[in-house]
Amino acid sequence: MNKRMTVAVLSVALLAGAALFSLAAAQQKGVAKPPLRVYISVDMEGISGVVHSDQVTSGTPEYGPARKWMAQDVNAAVQGAVEAGAAEIAVNDSHGSMRNIDPDELDPRATLISGSPKPLSMMEGIDPSFAACLFIGYHAKAGTADATLDHTISGSVVRSIRVNGVEMPELGLNAAIAGYYGVPVVLVSGDAAVCRQAVEILGRDIVTVQVKEAIGRLAAKLVPMPESRRLIRAGAKEALGRLGAVKPFKPAAPYKFELGYHVSAQADMGAMVPGVTRQDARTLSFVADDYIEGFLKLRAMINIAPAR
Repeated sequence: MNKRMTVAVLSVALLAGAALFSLAAAQQKGVAKPPLRVYISVDMEGISGVVHSDQVTSGTPEYGPARKWMAQDVNAAVQGAVEAGAAEIAVNDSHGSMRNIDPDELDPRATLISGSPKPLSMMEGIDPSFAACLFIGYHAKAGTADATLDHTISGSVVRSIRVNGVEMPELGLNAAIAGYYGVPVVLVSGDAAVCRQAVEILGRDIVTVQVKEAIGRLAAKLVPMPESRRLIRAGAKEALGRLGAVKPFKPAAPYKFELGYHVSAQADMGAMVPGVTRQDARTLSFVADDYIEGFLKLRAMINIAPAR
């Protein structure tokens, strides 16, 4: 082979190599992972430091400080999510009026969903684009003996809620909404009781962060605030660092909802809703093929009931 031919062969080889490299780079770019999006639903009864209803009720002297604690717990979760690689974070204020978090207090790397009513309530804004969901400041279901401020959705109306025969705390009802969109709940923070219920419903692989241990309904042994925020931050980072360990929570269809009220007069109103069966004086039930439709009907039946 003469010198000119050798140069030509080398040139062709270099061009072919460059083409293959460009193709590999293009293929790699084509399968690049989408930005990690994280959804946070934040309640108030399970926030660090909270032990009494005065602290979670607007207009009381203790409400202002508790609002700051709420933002600080969320900010710890946001920081942990960012450290785990989150590019977008949505925070849904999910307590009472849902106007508790002062936007000035929230980490600017997160977007706040504030106010009510919202169609999906504590899960407003969730969609399939989120990789994971975190529940911050959650509490145990109504009737839990060793829990801080236990209730389910409405303390004055709801005695219990069952889905397919299983009594659900808010974390279960909301996790099923996330699961409807294929999003797993990977972390729950709150008192010892809600952490226990999270494991019972969502499985042993979920990360739980205990920030207090109840001593009766209106008292608790508190984890010191700095340590509590450190644990939430570390928990969020850990949970998001092993995505896939917890699968989306998806109860089997069709869905039988059973709503137990405190008094029969409350059930009188819900019994007028089409498709509802009265099981006893205080309990109504219905079946839904679509979980979101069933959840919306459940919320309506709670909202139309008079407070006892």
